[in-house]
Amino acid sequence: MGLRDWIKPRLQDFVMKQMDDLRPETVEGARGDVLEVGFGTALNLRYYGPAVTRVTGLDPMVTDGVRAVDERIAEASFPVERVALRADGTLPFDAGRFDSVITTFTLCSIPDTTAALAEMHRVLKPGGQYVFVEHGRADDPGTARWQDRLNGTWGKLADGCNINRRIDQIVGGSGFELVSMERFRGRGPGLMAQMYRGVAARS
Repeated sequence: MGLRDWIKPRLQDFVMKQMDDLRPETVEGARGDVLEVGFGTALNLRYYGPAVTRVTGLDPMVTDGVRAVDERIAEASFPVERVALRADGTLPFDAGRFDSVITTFTLCSIPDTTAALAEMHRVLKPGGQYVFVEHGRADDPGTARWQDRLNGTWGKLADGCNINRRIDQIVGGSGFELVSMERFRGRGPGLMAQMYRGVAARS
């Protein structure tokens, strides 16, 4: 393992803990067999409710041997499987396998969101729910213009993160039916704190 591979999960763990207050309300409604896309360092596990029976965590970042992640998985009350894959390739799961799909602060950094959401839609059961909280493009035109100006530079600094994606349009145009969508300002700089929390269904 190279130095970058050692540092990345530990740095990401520190940074992503800053959004822990937004996790409970997002993931507590998950149920059954859950696919979490953008599993990261397993920060969502403690917030899943009693209706969850299993979690499959998908992320290209390898976290085996990271003690904090191993401990969170060991403490979970349900089986947890890690799968080290990108979300925008063909997923190795049967169609309609999962009861719930979850993303938290993930769609910003997936190169091909259209392909990723198509696969999430495919592996979600009819009637299942896709639940998400993401940051993205501001409604305020002035803030949005600055997001556009700085997006390329920010992406290079932040491992491919995009700050100007219209999350509602991305999800709504992917074959999912948006059931609810909440817009709000999160903590931190306004360019990165424009939040989208929602539920989408596979009809």
